[in-house]
Amino acid sequence: MTTALWILALILPLTIATLIGVTAAPPRPAADASVPAPESPVQRLWLAIAPLTALPAMALTAIPGASLTVPWLLVGTHLHVDGLARPLVLVSALLYAAALAAVAWAGYRGGRGLVAFLLVCHVGTTVVFTAGDTATFYLGYGLMSFAAYGLVVNSRTTEALRAGRVYIVLAVLSEGAVLAALLLITAIGGPLVEDAPRAVAESDHTALIVALLLVGFGVKAGTLPLHVWLPLAHPAAPPAASAVLSGAMVKAGLMGWLRFLPLGEADLPGWGLALVVVALAGAFLAVPAGELQNEPKVVLAYSTISQMGFLAALVGVALSSPELAAAVAPAAVAYAVHHALAKGALFLGVPVWSHHAHGARRWVVAVGLGGAALAVAGAPFSSGSVGKYAAKNAVEGVELGGVDLVDLLPLVATGSTLLLLRAGWLLVRREPDVRPRPDAELGAWLVLVAAGIVVPWVVTERWLPLTAVPSLDPVTLWDATWPVLLGLAIAALAVLLAHRALLPGWARRADGRAVPPGDIVVPEERLARAVGSVSRSAVASVRDLRARADRDLARVIPSAAASRAFDTLESGLTSRAGSGAVVVLFGLVLALAGVVS
Repeated sequence: MTTALWILALILPLTIATLIGVTAAPPRPAADASVPAPESPVQRLWLAIAPLTALPAMALTAIPGASLTVPWLLVGTHLHVDGLARPLVLVSALLYAAALAAVAWAGYRGGRGLVAFLLVCHVGTTVVFTAGDTATFYLGYGLMSFAAYGLVVNSRTTEALRAGRVYIVLAVLSEGAVLAALLLITAIGGPLVEDAPRAVAESDHTALIVALLLVGFGVKAGTLPLHVWLPLAHPAAPPAASAVLSGAMVKAGLMGWLRFLPLGEADLPGWGLALVVVALAGAFLAVPAGELQNEPKVVLAYSTISQMGFLAALVGVALSSPELAAAVAPAAVAYAVHHALAKGALFLGVPVWSHHAHGARRWVVAVGLGGAALAVAGAPFSSGSVGKYAAKNAVEGVELGGVDLVDLLPLVATGSTLLLLRAGWLLVRREPDVRPRPDAELGAWLVLVAAGIVVPWVVTERWLPLTAVPSLDPVTLWDATWPVLLGLAIAALAVLLAHRALLPGWARRADGRAVPPGDIVVPEERLARAVGSVSRSAVASVRDLRARADRDLARVIPSAAASRAFDTLESGLTSRAGSGAVVVLFGLVLALAGVVS
């Protein structure tokens, strides 16, 4: 039974993706090339099945410790739904099912390719969370990373292609760093993932491996300064793709850190402190950058960067304090579970608001979006309060520059409140694109909202070994409330200052020009163009020098017979010791001859 579920969870999505591709209808002549050709009946069947392919992965999470071993595949493939993977596999499957339903069942234009790439990404994400050996982990990581390029460039607009270029450059950087780290780890400790942390701790190259892991998985997790793909990819990708990019795929970076960093095995205060500082810098700097945007999905992307900074800070604590690793890992997963579902509901909610925020449905959509936003902010009684309470207990007593980390982390919720208020304001000001009746998009979103309410509580109560969950005592409730109230107060003050024209012009406009989406990617692109220009000039100069040398050589050796004699001499020189020096000397003579002439 378990083996059959594994086969269905991994093979069925890939099979449906392949069938969608091979049964594509031939292109028809059309005056409007932007309108996709209609699906054939066979394609409609595959599209209808696509969301159901996530069910086997969900079923695997109902079997504690479900595993699969295939000795003949790669270097021996091992998959295992352990305590850390189980919650993430469940929420990932829920997200992909909702995204696939919103695309495939709602008649999304251009949805065939999008569905196929979502299916491939789903398999890659599941493999990343469950891989028990390094080769299988890397296979899943690469599959997920490169298939996600198809999600980013789905619309093929200029903005999407630019976002795709930035994404693929960083994806290749991530792949290279992760591959180098995994090769070093495997050479030391063998192929099993469970042996990796000890192998890294005992290695003579611990610092190098940790650096590679932080950079490689930091790209996927959106850690400063490797975050720049997120604010570009989210507005370019369809909302369903954004939901899985922000909800599921960025968690692959977290899982990579939890699997391979020497958490609990080595005391690395320098690396841990560096990660905490960078993570908190990203968490707080994402707030002003996001506030200056004028597109809801860009603001939500910066919100993801901020919250992933929160998670990265937890990993940094575990890296510097091995005794806390056992408490930090499940707390990080609990926070990731709530964030995945709530942020997925927010991204999917962007088109839902445009299509269904009218009549009686308006209030249903407003309540759902408001609940998801409160969860991301960590408001009392929300799923976010569970993750943040667990994180607070896990890092209690840890200080950063003399400041207790427990006093700093709640301020991330204040930033989240500000960003979500900005996203909500931009959303309600958008021009609606009303749909007359409920559809699969609305249904998939409602299921995801309901899952965001129920699943985090069930997972943290039954699946994760947390030290505590939030109670209803006044102190706990106030700890969850004051960061949100502080965010509301700051927002009210900003509105008052704007009303009285006391804000600078760039802050009043907040149109994405003061800090463009991707922020530091803009000067990075300029630098890349400058380097490219210099490189092209250098290549052109080398070609000119070569052409000049050829002309000089032709003057020195004008006849064909002399040329053949020169070739014979060159062949003889290359076969003798010291001939390299002779060739260099001869080249200098030729150059001198050219100068003199």
